[in-house]
Amino acid sequence: MSDVLKEEDIDSEKDSERRQIYEIGYLLVPTLTEENTIGILGDMKNTLENMGAEIISSEMPKMITLAYVMTKSIKNIRHRFDSAYFGWVKFELETAKIADVKKYLTLNQDFIRFLITKTVRENTLVSRRYAGSGVGRRSKEEKKEVVEVNEEEIDKEIDALADAAV
Repeated sequence: MSDVLKEEDIDSEKDSERRQIYEIGYLLVPTLTEENTIGILGDMKNTLENMGAEIISSEMPKMITLAYVMTKSIKNIRHRFDSAYFGWVKFELETAKIADVKKYLTLNQDFIRFLITKTVRENTLVSRRYAGSGVGRRSKEEKKEVVEVNEEEIDKEIDALADAAV
């Protein structure tokens, strides 16, 4: 009786073997030097690879100003941050191991906050230039083609059209 697997057990085994694409967006404390942020990114990538992850892409952490003040307790002292290093890592990992990733990030005192999301392998970045692609704007050539017309010519054409319609 103990040798018989239930359908629920089979599904959970499939889930533990299934790999998913994830992305971690994170904020690092601003008290770090740029060299330290590079080391933290390297450590995070090594930890993910040791868990069986395949790193797809990443971005080096860059200093940003935060939209609001964030707090984090470090060694029982509450720290307030209005800037942080922001970076991200995209990777593929078994779904069962994502809890270990969350635990690693939570216990690391250098992370203010992080967000783990499921995503797709393809690059989904859209350039800012494309987003403002000039829809409804005239190009320089079109601006040059604008011709001035005087009111007398417009009145003559309206009268000609009115006579043709009658």
